[in-house]
Amino acid sequence: MIYLKKKNDANMTSTHSKGSSSEHRGKFKGIPDPFPVQKLKRVDRPTTLIHDDEIKRVSELDGGFQRAGKGEYGNFIQKEYRRFMEKYPLSDALLDMSKGLSRVVDGPVRKNKAPLPDDPKLISRHIKETAYFLRADMVGICELPSYAVFTHSRWDGEPIELNHKYAIGILIDQDWKTSRAFTGSDWISNSMSFISYSTSGFIACILANYIRKLGYPARAHHAMNYQLLVPPILLWAGLGEMSRIGDIVINPFLGSRFKAAIVTTDLPLAIDKPIDFGLQDFCTKCKQCAKHCPVQALSHGDKIMHNGYEKWPVNVERCAKNRVGNQHGSGCGTCLKVCPWNKPNTKFHNFISWTMRNIPFARRFAARGDELLGYHKPKSKWKWWYDFEVVDEEFKEPTDKQKKS
Repeated sequence: MIYLKKKNDANMTSTHSKGSSSEHRGKFKGIPDPFPVQKLKRVDRPTTLIHDDEIKRVSELDGGFQRAGKGEYGNFIQKEYRRFMEKYPLSDALLDMSKGLSRVVDGPVRKNKAPLPDDPKLISRHIKETAYFLRADMVGICELPSYAVFTHSRWDGEPIELNHKYAIGILIDQDWKTSRAFTGSDWISNSMSFISYSTSGFIACILANYIRKLGYPARAHHAMNYQLLVPPILLWAGLGEMSRIGDIVINPFLGSRFKAAIVTTDLPLAIDKPIDFGLQDFCTKCKQCAKHCPVQALSHGDKIMHNGYEKWPVNVERCAKNRVGNQHGSGCGTCLKVCPWNKPNTKFHNFISWTMRNIPFARRFAARGDELLGYHKPKSKWKWWYDFEVVDEEFKEPTDKQKKS
């Protein structure tokens, strides 16, 4: 996950060599975070309209991938669902690691509680520092909304009861260096997702185990063993705002270039407030994700109300079928690729990010500026992975059409 940089090698740069939590922890006085979160506007409620009393809990079985696996999108997509991770060796290896983590999300709690401070703020700071020590990229804390908990597990269909009071959100960057080199839907796409899924899951499992060893119940939730919806937690924990990309949360420093894991616990914690960096206004003007979506699964129009949330609609079936059934790569992250918030941690881009957060008029030019500078196009000189597919245990090179896609 972390690139080692030689002193004279100016070409080996990545998000982690420029802005990793391990390098920049303590850079901003008074906060444990590697980014200037103290400069963000904090609000009492998420910028997305939420009618808490109208939200109905949902089953994990109703997710797009789960419906693809059940055959609701046709036999071909069901067949591809069984191999769309395994058909590329790196994503297959990352999947194996994530599967291993599925068995260590919970465990026994030490009977005696550790002599911790009485101040929840101090405990929260300690938990954040611990997560950053474990190589998290961003961390936020909120009270666990009851409506974020799934009704049933996708693995066994059993009802889920989760009554922890707090939720800790852990974000892991999918890597800027790789992001600028990929097309949005080529062979590295699923691996980009699962380096973040597996790493955030690894951190969450250790953090939850650590909290249990302090004498408090805690459970990790990651891609192979969620018991909850992630977006509501990221909203309430101040880790982002809802975006035009359907149910995706965008972070002001990482954009949508991350995946998340969660730790729920009863350890007494101080919570973070939601943030407002102007994304609702920005996404109204930008529409790059909708424009470039290869199957037009994202809306060009206005928000709708859905299950108590105000959100931009997404065609879940089109999105899932495209990601699972992609014959020219592994998965799809085109919306991530073209989003103007997908930028590295540099002085120039931080300045642009500041203008987008604070000057509404500047948001009108972000999408156009991105296109003029070619950020939505792959930079082949940074490509480091190989293009091939595993079919029936045999390696198959992509066709000319696939190479150009």
